[in-house]
This record gives sequence, C-alpha cells and structure tokens, in this order.
Amino acid sequence: MPTIYQLKPAFQNLLRPLTQQLFRLGVTANHVTLAAMLFSCVVGSLLFYDPGARWALFLVPLFLFLRMALNAIDGMLAREHSQKSALGAVLNELGDVVSDAALYLPFAVLPGISPVLLVLTVLLAVVSEMTGVVAIQIGAARRYDGPMGKSDRAFVFGAVALALALGAPSTAWQNLVFGAVALLLALTILNRARGALQEIKR
Repeated sequence: MPTIYQLKPAFQNLLRPLTQQLFRLGVTANHVTLAAMLFSCVVGSLLFYDPGARWALFLVPLFLFLRMALNAIDGMLAREHSQKSALGAVLNELGDVVSDAALYLPFAVLPGISPVLLVLTVLLAVVSEMTGVVAIQIGAARRYDGPMGKSDRAFVFGAVALALALGAPSTAWQNLVFGAVALLLALTILNRARGALQEIKR
C-alpha cells in the first residue's frame, strides 16, 4: 500500500550534502539516533507538562519534521559511510519506539482526546514496528509496509497538533482521526506479517 515512506529516497537526496558535512565533523549514525530519541523525550515532556499550550503544540510538527530528517541522516551515515553496527541496529529500532511513545503519549492529556484510544494507538504503533522487525527473525527483510508507517504516523500527529495550535476546537474530530489511525495500524500489522510470510515462501 502507498505510504509516505516511499518518498524517503528523494528526501535523502536533499539531506545528503548535510550528511556528508556531519561525517567530516565526526558525527556518527549512533550520535544522531541518540539525539533524535533525546529530543523526542524533551518535546513530549514539554507537551505533557503544558498540555494545550499553543507554543508546545506548534513545536510538535516542527520537531517531527526534524526527526524525519535525523532518521534519514542516521541511515545514510550508517550505509554510505561504513558505520553499520549491531549496536546501531539495536539503537535504531529501540530509538524509534521510544521516540514514538515519548512524542505521542502526551496527546492523551490534551482536551477532548480519549486517553484509552490514544494509548491503544501508540501500542498498535509499537506492535507494527515489532512486526516489521520480526520479519528478519523468520528470514525475510525488515518490513515497512503501510498504510500507517512511521512517517505516516508523524504526518497525522503533526497535523493534529498544528490544527490545535491554530485554534481548531477540541471536539470529537481528534478521536475520529486517532480511531482511523488505529484501524490503519491494525491493517499495517497484517500487511507486514503477510508480506514477510509471502517473502519467505518465495
């Protein structure tokens, strides 16, 4: 299924000059991964401690875009500058899950948003990433199937935060959005599991 992840090659091309400069400065892929995770915790904490504040809501989409850039940069540093490592693989997968939880769980305290639905959405996001990694365990490639991959989630959460920051009313529309995200995450889990099983059959 189509996903924003498919735009990654073009995004990487834009970031390649910056990546090369960071490499010359001695920055490693693991440095970038840890920085993305740390900043995610900081931004999530700011939203949690001042829920509904417009400045905190505006910060979320800005940082989510930065996080996508950092994720692309750490991947290019690892692949194109011989920085792949077992530690890097562990940090990359755990960092994504921790960052998602740190950024998205604070939405549960925003006015009008169902905490149960929000927590369910985050749990499904974690399971979807775990399903992608489990594919490796059974002999397939890491799965990134959509329709609700990491970049798609970032887009939705960023859009919701931006809408609220711009003054959108805190009514039932947020729960409809997150309900749809939860359903799409369930479909994503099925697609990744099915894709992995089909791959090893081939």
